[in-house]
Amino acid sequence: MAEPKVLFWDIETAPIIAHVWGTWDQNVGLNQIMSDWHLLSWAAKWQGDPKVMYMDQRDQKNLADDKKILKGLWDLLDEADIVVTQNGKAFDQKKVNARFILHGMQPPSSFKHIDTLLLAKKHFAFTSNKLEYLADRLNTKYKKLKDHKFPGHEMWVECLKGNVEAFKEMERYNRQDVLALEELYNKLIPWSSTQPFAVFGKACSCDAPNVIKKGWFHSDMGKFQRYKCTNCGAPSRDGKNVLTKEEKAAVRRGVSR
Repeated sequence: MAEPKVLFWDIETAPIIAHVWGTWDQNVGLNQIMSDWHLLSWAAKWQGDPKVMYMDQRDQKNLADDKKILKGLWDLLDEADIVVTQNGKAFDQKKVNARFILHGMQPPSSFKHIDTLLLAKKHFAFTSNKLEYLADRLNTKYKKLKDHKFPGHEMWVECLKGNVEAFKEMERYNRQDVLALEELYNKLIPWSSTQPFAVFGKACSCDAPNVIKKGWFHSDMGKFQRYKCTNCGAPSRDGKNVLTKEEKAAVRRGVSR
């Protein structure tokens, strides 16, 4: 069975620019918006491939026309079986969907979406679930970059001016975030029991080839062989119920009250 195509990806967007009369708790009307947001860049990589792909708007005469780089990202999403993001279910995916439909593009083919922020929230109680915090404490190779040639909001301001150096800085950060995302995913995924890798015939979601038998998994319906990954320690189980027909018939079930 073919291996699943797992895509790690991240985007950067331009800010909405508007006329406001304060710095806190503002309600911005649509007629106050001077320029709307759009895609500035994206970075992505396939699991198992060291190459990080990247596209941005630095060569576009009209920075707001992001259709070309959107098409590049659309092609990758259309090819993927599984995608992995950090806060992508709430932000990245909805943002690119909005740009897709505004450009008259069809939705990409369906895929399973794994969000590392939601994995962290579900299984742990970290002080923060942001990529910077998690990568700093869990990752050993790739962490979020902290040295800034264009600190904070300045990078976005300079990119909107067409500053090539600012775009190079955005590229460096965007690529690094994807590498940090993949390493973080590999740390978190062994704790999740709901990921769809078994349907692809994979021993484990971490790409390790071997698992060992580790006792039995018991449910209300039967008894199943349990396994443990020799690489990341993730547990899994067989889908085959080893109870005999007579044992299954003898299983008693509670009734609702």
